Amino acid sequence: MIGNKVPSAWWSCLAITVLALGMGAGGCATNPATGAKQISLVSRGQELEMGRAADPAIISEYGLYDDPKLAAYVDSVGQRLGKVSHLPTEVWHFRLLDSPVVNAFALPGGYIYITRGILAQMNSEAQLAGVLGHEIGHVTARHSAQQITNQQIAQVGLLVGMVAFSGFREYGGLAAQGMGLLFLKYSRDHESQADELGVQYSARAKYDPRQIPATYETLKRIGDREGAGLPNFLSTHPDPGDRQVRTRQLAEATVGGASLHLEIGAENYRRHIEGLVYGDDPRAGYFENSRFYHPQLGFQLIFPSGWKTVNNPSAVVATNENLGATMQLTLGSTKNVSLTPSEYVDSLRVKNAISSASGRPEQFRDFPAWVGNVVLTGDQGGNVAAGFVRIKPGQFLEIIGQSKGGAATEQIYAAIRSVAALTDPEKLNVTPDRIVVTPASRTATFSQLWAEMGGGAIGVEDGAILNSTRAATTIQAGTPLKTVVRGKHS
Repeated sequence: MIGNKVPSAWWSCLAITVLALGMGAGGCATNPATGAKQISLVSRGQELEMGRAADPAIISEYGLYDDPKLAAYVDSVGQRLGKVSHLPTEVWHFRLLDSPVVNAFALPGGYIYITRGILAQMNSEAQLAGVLGHEIGHVTARHSAQQITNQQIAQVGLLVGMVAFSGFREYGGLAAQGMGLLFLKYSRDHESQADELGVQYSARAKYDPRQIPATYETLKRIGDREGAGLPNFLSTHPDPGDRQVRTRQLAEATVGGASLHLEIGAENYRRHIEGLVYGDDPRAGYFENSRFYHPQLGFQLIFPSGWKTVNNPSAVVATNENLGATMQLTLGSTKNVSLTPSEYVDSLRVKNAISSASGRPEQFRDFPAWVGNVVLTGDQGGNVAAGFVRIKPGQFLEIIGQSKGGAATEQIYAAIRSVAALTDPEKLNVTPDRIVVTPASRTATFSQLWAEMGGGAIGVEDGAILNSTRAATTIQAGTPLKTVVRGKHS
């Protein structure tokens, strides 16, 4: 056409679409949040498949927090936001994860995850809406799809990336690869856009977006306290710069001078998180020096002395750098509750989880087991020392370990053979720390009140962050304050 210059981006999308259609891949797509055309090697259908496939793996990895009322509350806030987003007909899924880590994240296809760790740090329903709205923004703006596309183009060039796209069709159908989406770090531009969308969706849903900057201030204070070990939200959601200032400006611009009825919902929020587990839950396993106790599963194990240990949601890991050694403890299960440990090892071979095994059955003090060496298949590969201990019908502890030159093999076998039933009531009957809301008894500084209110489970500075205040700030009598009541544990 004469007189109308076609934008170069349009020509790029056209060329890519032709290539993509010829190879059965994605191409040029309209971004739901902006309406702009953009290159995408991931279709909407593939996004839905990625989220649907990865969801069970994430739930298995982190676990859902066992409080149906709180989970329903989080879902109700999320659904309210989803309906006013740029994808109002999307089937949104909001999951409350049983993790003390301060985090929230999203997967393509409308899957939003928030931890009890970040719930503890917020102080109003409007703040919760801001966090969920931010994650919804990542989905509506298709940020994961953009990151995948950018990586493919940058790594191997446009044409080769298109040819290699058949691998992404498989990516969407595999839960393990879907989990890899959690490690696609957003760009600062993506974060800025998600911040803007979070403010926008909150206001549309009639929540006060002016509560959002306080959330980011809290996250920054937690990050400053932890130094290099930033909470996962900050490590996966990089600060685009002056985030608190920018979200405050966005909120003020959105609200304007209009006298809108916008909800904060502080009292309602506090009521819902009353009794929330705070920090690690010892019922899901805890260490005392090198001894590991798991009350819920009813077993104990002694790791080698001097090894570094960590209790992750899906595995207990122990390492010794000097020996180049590592051990991993996981829980396996089978529907056939009559399987012996030897039969369980055979079933792993049939499923191609291991390629070979050499060992023998043993009877530990409290449990039957199989101990020996196995060769793992897949990416892990290699010959490892292994033990499979049946702690309940259909439930097996899977313990594997290896070291350079076999230097720690005997230590690994000793740890495996130390597995025993946990029967000590003191170790079994542990309880976690929990959030309790208590009104200030008098007007005083926060630090004075904290000392009087028995917040000894955490220090005054962490308590101040928890309440979005400062230790030296004067608190008026009757002001609701979150405290942490220590549970029964070591």
